[in-house]
Amino acid sequence: MSLRSFFRPNRASIARPDQSLMVENRALLERIDRRKLLRGSLSLGALSLLAGCDISNREEVQGVLRTVSDFNDGVQAALFDPKRLAPTYSRDLVVKPPRFNAYYEIDEVKPVDVSTWQLELSGLIKDKRPWTLDRINALPQQEVIIRHICVEGWDYIGQWSGPNLRDFLTRVGADLSAKYIAFYGNDDYMESIDMASALHPQTILATHYAGEPITDPFGAPMRLRTAVKLGYKNPKWIRAIEVTNTYPLGFWEKQGFNWFAGL
Repeated sequence: MSLRSFFRPNRASIARPDQSLMVENRALLERIDRRKLLRGSLSLGALSLLAGCDISNREEVQGVLRTVSDFNDGVQAALFDPKRLAPTYSRDLVVKPPRFNAYYEIDEVKPVDVSTWQLELSGLIKDKRPWTLDRINALPQQEVIIRHICVEGWDYIGQWSGPNLRDFLTRVGADLSAKYIAFYGNDDYMESIDMASALHPQTILATHYAGEPITDPFGAPMRLRTAVKLGYKNPKWIRAIEVTNTYPLGFWEKQGFNWFAGL
């Protein structure tokens, strides 16, 4: 005879879960499950915590899941090693062209006019003068051949090049002790990353792919490429960068996804 788990609630004492709750919180549950804390089973812990709350109460359920998600973010940030390099790959493994990904379909992409495009700077930066693409391309270029990993479960190896982000931030007098950097896309997509990840040696402002200028629909003329974050933390069509100490809630965080999203 099998023993009943002490952690399993008595079925007779609980109501059947409202299925709409699971649908409503699906994104957050999947984020917790995919980024298992310390490669363990954090999602199981998250779900077990729900046994102690009223699962018919949407605010209470969301509060529990958000607490676990935020805890996951904090642990990832604490374990992050800013000096540890991600694996790199040979050029023969590079996928051409890169895979398109966005929160909308490819035929909805609105190309940027590269001839008039400028990179705007704001926040804790001394020199806020805008940058043209020619000026950016005149800076020292860094190439990274790294794996792009999407939270949906697919990945590919890409060859990206452009100015190293730390070097660029230093050049414009950004406060490197600030907490966050926000990137605003021409498609109104905004994501932010922590300063430690921004200063990582493999984080660049990518303007080229496989030796050629990035084209549409892949984020021309500039996108973030960092080896230490999931794909959705690498915004495309960047038009502005802000350095700040105020937490900027990004597009996918508003949908219930983790903010740190480290690899």
